[in-house]
Amino acid sequence: MRRTLIRSATIISMDDAIGDLSTGDLLVEGSRIVDVRPSIELGSGAAETETVDGKDRIVIPGLINAHMHTWQTGLRGYAANWTLLEYFRRMHAGLATVFRPDDIYIATLVGALNQINCGTTTLVDWCHNNPTPDHTDAAVRGLIESGIRAAFFHGSPKPEPKPGEPHFSEIPHPRREVERLLAGPLADRDGLVTLGLAILGPHYSTLDVAMHDFRLARELKLIASMHQGGGPAKTPDGWEKLIAAGLVGAGINIVHGNDLPDELLDRMVDLGVSFSVTPENEMIQGHGFPITGRLLKRGVRPTIGIDLESVLAGDLFSAARVALSMQRALDNAESRRDSGTIPATTTIPVREALRWITTEGARMLGRESQVGSLTPGKLADLVIINASDLNLVPVHDPVATVVMQTGLANIESVMIGGAWKKRNGRLLVEGLEAKKELLAQSGRRLVQDIERQGRAA
Repeated sequence: MRRTLIRSATIISMDDAIGDLSTGDLLVEGSRIVDVRPSIELGSGAAETETVDGKDRIVIPGLINAHMHTWQTGLRGYAANWTLLEYFRRMHAGLATVFRPDDIYIATLVGALNQINCGTTTLVDWCHNNPTPDHTDAAVRGLIESGIRAAFFHGSPKPEPKPGEPHFSEIPHPRREVERLLAGPLADRDGLVTLGLAILGPHYSTLDVAMHDFRLARELKLIASMHQGGGPAKTPDGWEKLIAAGLVGAGINIVHGNDLPDELLDRMVDLGVSFSVTPENEMIQGHGFPITGRLLKRGVRPTIGIDLESVLAGDLFSAARVALSMQRALDNAESRRDSGTIPATTTIPVREALRWITTEGARMLGRESQVGSLTPGKLADLVIINASDLNLVPVHDPVATVVMQTGLANIESVMIGGAWKKRNGRLLVEGLEAKKELLAQSGRRLVQDIERQGRAA
C-alpha cells in the first residue's frame, strides 16, 4: 500500500480535537490519513514510505469550492463587465446556446485542473448548460479525467423559448436523465465524482415544477441546490408552500439568497438548509451584499463558491478574503452607526473564513466524515503551502498567513485521495499545453458563433 509521510510541517488540521501543530507529522496510507501528531515513527515501514520534508511548509485540508459553473471556463473574463441582467441575456440566452459537447468537456476539464492548481480538492460543479445527454456526459468526463473530487450538480439550460415551446421555468427536472446518471457513471455515492441536482427552485420555476423537483431530490436522496435571487421570483409564495409540504430541510442548498427576508431565513436555518455564497460575483453583478453576516448571527456558517470564471478568478482563497473583508466592513459600519466607533475587536476571526472553504463545504455536501479536515480516517485531501515564499515570510500566525496572504504561487503540492495531483509547484498532468490550446480554440469559436448569429439577426 502506498504510504506518504509529511514530516516537520506546520499543520492546521481544522479538527478541534487535533488542533494546530506548530511542528507535526502527517501519515497517509492508501487513500486515507492514518495519523497526525507531533512526531511519527515509521519503524519497519520506513523503507516503503515516501517522506516529504515539511520544514517551512503549512499543511491544510484541501479546499472545497461550493459553487462554480465550470462550463464557462473557455469564456474567462468575457462577462467581466456584465450585470446580472446582461448575464442572463448574453450568457444563458446567448452564448450557452452555441456550446457543443466538446466545449463543455474541455471547459470542465481545464476548469477543474485549475481548481486543483489553486488548492481546491473538492469542486461543486453546478452544470446548467446541458441541453442533451451528450453535453452532460462531456462534463462528467471532464471532471473524471481531471482527477478532482467533485459533486456534479446536474442542472438544466435556460434559453429563450422558441415559438410553441414552454419557458424553462415550466419544465420539470428530467427524471430519466438523473436515473441514467445514477445507473451509470455516477452510480457510486462515495465515488470521486458524485451526483446532485441543480434545480430551478421557486425563484426561477413555477410551483408545480418546484414541487416536482424537490420531491425528486428527496426520493433519490440527492442534494437539491438552487439559485435564490436576481430579480422578482417566479413563484413569490413558493417557499411557504414547499415548507408547508415538508419538502424543505437538510439536503436543500441555497445559492446567494441575498434578498431572503429575515423571517424566511430564520425558518430555513431552523430547518437545516445550507447556504453557499459567491461573494465577489454577487457584489460585481448586482445580487446584493452576501448574507455571510446574517447567517453568522443565526449560528450557521456559509460555504463559499467562485461562481463564474467568465467574470473573475478561480482562486478560492481570494473568495474567502472577499467574504471576510466585506462582512468585517459591514460590521464596522454598523458599529459606527450604532455607537459612533468601530468595534473594540474584530467581529470575525480569520479561522472562521478558513472553515467556510473547508469543513463547511464538507458539511454542505454531507461528506464531513470523509473530507474537510486533516483527521485520521478521512480521505487524504490536502494542500501544502510553501511558507518560505517571499510574500509569506515571516509567519507569526499560520492561519492568518493562509487566509490573508496565500495565493496560487504559494500552493506547492496538492493531494487528493492519497495521490499527488500537484508536486513542487507543477500540476501532474500530461499534455497540459495541448489542453490549454483546445480551450482557447473553443472560446474563440463560441464568441465567433454568437457574434455571427447577432449579425444574422
